[in-house]
Amino acid sequence: MPRAQKGAARRQAKNRWFKKAKGNRGARRTQWRRVQEAVVRAGVNQYRDRRLVKREYRALWITRISAACKQRGINYSRFIAGLKAANIGLNRKMLSEIAIHEPAAFDTLVETATQALGQPAAAA
Repeated sequence: MPRAQKGAARRQAKNRWFKKAKGNRGARRTQWRRVQEAVVRAGVNQYRDRRLVKREYRALWITRISAACKQRGINYSRFIAGLKAANIGLNRKMLSEIAIHEPAAFDTLVETATQALGQPAAAA
């Protein structure tokens, strides 16, 4: 009796890979070995970049908060330390949004942070 080969299941398995390679140019979407290489490499890049995006956004928020703090006469690290001392648990994304869209509310946060640190509020 002849050895059973994978048959239709093999083609279906390959088709799943070829669908993932859709959008590539040339051999990277038509040749089986090149498709495998392209899909694996794309997966590695996706995994890495999902983490990089988070890192880059956090850096952006910190830069925005730092710029808003400088306008109000306090540096970023003292501001964050003051918020922690005042038990204000806003994350950096929200602080950034407040700094951009609600400057009056951010002024209040800066005042609260400076008071929690025991410093006189700087007049900017």
